[in-house]
Amino acid sequence: MRLPRASGILLHPTSLPGRFGIGDLGPEAEKFVDHVVETGQKWWQMLPLGPTGFGNSPYQSHSSYAGNALLISPERLVEDGWLDEADLADYPVLPDDHVDFDAVSAAKHTLFLRAFARIKRDPPAFVEFQKSAAAWLDDYALYMALKYAHDGKPWEAWEPELIAREPAALEAARASMAKEIHRTKFIQFLFHEQWERLRGYCHLRNVGLIGDLPIFVSGDSSDVWARPDLFELDANGKPTVVAGVPPDYFSEDGQLWGNPLYKWSAHQAEGFAWWIERMKGTIARVDLVRLDHFRGFAAYWAVPADAPTAATGRWVKAPGHAFLTALREGLGGLPLLAEDLGDITPDVIELRDAFNLPGMRILQFAFGDDPMADEYLPYKYIGHCVVYTGTHDNDTTVGWFTAPTTNTTQSATLVASERAFVLRFVGSDGAHIHWDLIRVEFSSVADTTIVPMQDILGLDGSARMNIPGHAVGNWKWRFRSDQFDQASRDHLADLTAVYDRWNGDIPARWRSPRRPKASLDAHDGGTAASPTDMLMSS
Repeated sequence: MRLPRASGILLHPTSLPGRFGIGDLGPEAEKFVDHVVETGQKWWQMLPLGPTGFGNSPYQSHSSYAGNALLISPERLVEDGWLDEADLADYPVLPDDHVDFDAVSAAKHTLFLRAFARIKRDPPAFVEFQKSAAAWLDDYALYMALKYAHDGKPWEAWEPELIAREPAALEAARASMAKEIHRTKFIQFLFHEQWERLRGYCHLRNVGLIGDLPIFVSGDSSDVWARPDLFELDANGKPTVVAGVPPDYFSEDGQLWGNPLYKWSAHQAEGFAWWIERMKGTIARVDLVRLDHFRGFAAYWAVPADAPTAATGRWVKAPGHAFLTALREGLGGLPLLAEDLGDITPDVIELRDAFNLPGMRILQFAFGDDPMADEYLPYKYIGHCVVYTGTHDNDTTVGWFTAPTTNTTQSATLVASERAFVLRFVGSDGAHIHWDLIRVEFSSVADTTIVPMQDILGLDGSARMNIPGHAVGNWKWRFRSDQFDQASRDHLADLTAVYDRWNGDIPARWRSPRRPKASLDAHDGGTAASPTDMLMSS
């Protein structure tokens, strides 16, 4: 069953406004949900929610299951009795337009210590959380305690007995670090409680959440430490080959991600059980999952671990059909969106379509020399797809359209030709190019359209979330409350209503004579089924 015709906003929670130096799961998140509803949107899409490692990338997490503690709301901690208002009095004044991750981490760590000090006896909800999450929480909490004890070094640099997970060594570590382990579990409990509250608020307002599952996990993670047999590692825990992509639009040398690659034969031998549990952990938080780097399930780019760039890699086949079949059986369906971008070959398309997964279309790639440009032009769309002006890896639409040609791997001539074609296509002078592309996107036949928040606000390249191939300086952008003003919300609401993407009944202000009252009933035959149910049954 296909998703109803609808639209949504791409915004990672770290980018929300607020006075604590980073967006969080508190009042500003609920205020954003209110704006999502006000403008008729169905979806809030975000990046992976795990605790970030090197470079603060959501795609390099210490765990596939844990939540990012920096997203915990201090205001909610006060409301829930874990802190007093006085505990927030000495919180530092931090920037409101970007995240200073080191400063935020230090400030919130102080708050977590104060909250943890209030525990005299674990409350029942915390006890239950520790039991229900034990399959991943025990390893993660021990891993983080050991990592802290080793000055942040990855597990492959620890003592041999810890690398090998010798039972006696692990038991000794659990005993000596019991307090640190308990505190980590408590912080994860706080994240869980706040996330469930926010998710409940979204569902109460009929807003669906789209999450993101990275195809690869970080080598510096409890995932790899706990199951090294499932990865291509040597006897010392070091990767023999690593993940990346070949030279592309973003980089002449390709992108060297550095993640350890899967030992797919080992995964297949146990029925992909590790993957099924990992996916269940993500689905427990969101309604739909964007499956990152989908082409890697058909074939992945394997780079020698000692290579300086990704250019020397090679394609290696992956067991995509067996994997997705096992996943469908283990989950009872596939509530997935396929991130089918990059070097897409017929086998990737065949794999996506064999499992009826909606793929992605990127408008910024439709007007130049991208190999998939023809497929990305709106008049080539099919209904069963998800359209974006750009993703977190793209420049903002204004930045893409106006940035100097030195900011791209394309020639100046090609960029000029591309921009001229854009103006011909949208039929405007480009003064409001972000709204031009949003209009084109919303007017298409695609069932689902998603717009990055930066494009709704019309921001230039300084608001870009990520530059692929750049290890530092990314993921920092935040918006201020006054930027998402009434004029921006009205413009978005008007386009949503005009192109019949409104989530529920269209308010009188936005109704047209043709459809005086429109709701999801007109698209999917009823509103009883959740988005996850719809894809599970397809």
